[in-house]
Amino acid sequence: MLLDDYIPIVGESVVEDMRLVARHLKGRVIKNINSTAVGGGVAEILSRMVPLLKELGVDAQWDVIKGGEPFFSVTKKFHNALHGVPQEITDADSRAYWDTQEANLAQMDLHADTIFIHDPQPAGLVRIKKDLGNRWIWRCHVDVSNPEPRVWNILKPLIEQYDATVFSAPSFAQELKVPQFLIAPSIDPLSDKNKDLSPEVVDSVLQRFGISPDKPLVTQVSRFDRLKDPVGVIQAYRLVKPYVDCQLLLAGGSATDDPEGAQVLAEVRERAHDDPDIHVLELPPTSNVEINALQRASTIVIQKSLKEGFGLTVSEALWKSKPVIAGAVGGIPLQITHKYSGILTHTIEGTAYWLKALLQSPEFAKKLGENGREHVRQNFLLTRHLNDYMLLFLSLEHPGDVVTL
Repeated sequence: MLLDDYIPIVGESVVEDMRLVARHLKGRVIKNINSTAVGGGVAEILSRMVPLLKELGVDAQWDVIKGGEPFFSVTKKFHNALHGVPQEITDADSRAYWDTQEANLAQMDLHADTIFIHDPQPAGLVRIKKDLGNRWIWRCHVDVSNPEPRVWNILKPLIEQYDATVFSAPSFAQELKVPQFLIAPSIDPLSDKNKDLSPEVVDSVLQRFGISPDKPLVTQVSRFDRLKDPVGVIQAYRLVKPYVDCQLLLAGGSATDDPEGAQVLAEVRERAHDDPDIHVLELPPTSNVEINALQRASTIVIQKSLKEGFGLTVSEALWKSKPVIAGAVGGIPLQITHKYSGILTHTIEGTAYWLKALLQSPEFAKKLGENGREHVRQNFLLTRHLNDYMLLFLSLEHPGDVVTL
């Protein structure tokens, strides 16, 4: 996909502005490092963003930290703790984390102009920053509005070694000694997960998974993670089912850096096994067209997160003009204005109330979806996100200066 392909969606002026900014970064080496090449929103964003940066003349690179099960178990604890869930970090956990950082430092080439670290998993690589003398940015993709204090106090001294930090929402900002930037994530409207699909493709996907096209379909697409509350979605659906005969689809997979996914999936299947109208699909991370089709086939999309860094599945559904009911947590309220571009809820009962209301009020549901699509077009597409990052890179090259483009 080329940058010019986005002009019909965002306008020529947006693309020209990006080229203007990129001229000042021509030839710069920007190395991204995260914890997984597939699965999850970070890998998805990087897979689309890196090629576009290269087209713009920026030498964008992408590497993945490598680790074993003990490492990813402790970083899952970090993930849960940053969301406010108490965790015990043992001496063995600390050794697993730091041994993995050292092993990767011995293998990685970190001689880039800017090292862009994503989330806690590779955060410890910053230990080598003083020896290299380059710029380092830590990008936090999770909700750290109320982190568990003990784990935050472990991570905070690491984070303060960076030249800058990036958070997704104002409520995530922390007291830090380094500059903080607020940059929301995005979706790519031209990716397989979001591009337009023919009705024939949508129907074929429904048929393949045994989902009826003749009964309202309520869908949640997300990793099988307790913080996404798939069991709560089932409970809300069951409150509505006596009043509206509908189907529920829980579709998702797991990421290689999430060791709890299989356990949560088993719990969800146990809760759903006695209802033929509940479809639980474990999909491989390459199932982008399938997820696209399932979202387009849905009557209503739910994202009942209990904690959420941003929740890109909300923007994905809104881009397809689908009415969305989502938890009022993390970055979701940036995407949804309640009763204008979607519905925000706080409880299982509230989710069920609005699910029943929208199923019985299709015109209102349709208007929510239309408003939501326009909100995403203006705020949460890849072109805006990419431009924000380029301006960030440029600002770190010229700290305190006014940059003339």
